[in-house]
Amino acid sequence: MNDDTDNPPEPGPIAVLAACDRSVDLPWLRDALEAALDYVDRPIRSLTVKVVDDATMLKLHEHHRGEAITTDVLTFDASDPGGPVDADIVVCADEAARRAAELDHHLERELLLYALHGVLHCAGFDDRTPDDFAAMHAEEDRILTAVGIGPTFRGPTS
Repeated sequence: MNDDTDNPPEPGPIAVLAACDRSVDLPWLRDALEAALDYVDRPIRSLTVKVVDDATMLKLHEHHRGEAITTDVLTFDASDPGGPVDADIVVCADEAARRAAELDHHLERELLLYALHGVLHCAGFDDRTPDDFAAMHAEEDRILTAVGIGPTFRGPTS
């Protein structure tokens, strides 16, 4: 048996990092996301998910989208058309905590939804029209159900 502790194995194509003070179970989030990615109809080359706070998300949202408000997820897709996913996704822990409290589930479950949402954007889904919105969230539900989490997104109520 080769005990090569000086040269650990290369990390996989998925990295989940925290850049906020909020306590997040990053190993659970990474494992759940890896499981969910098995059900996405596009291979993953490289995916980085960064968990940030409201202040950081607000700055990023304003800089990249011109909107001076926080948001749940921003996706930076560097994938070649039709190629494997190569993206950076930023998810907001503060927004996820607020939403998770409303829906009475765990912060990590909400963050998983946000990360998956970003990946689905890279895989060709969009949510700008009512039909696209419904299709994208149905795909999220399908994938999260397949990995044992279950439907998580709940849209605005009228």
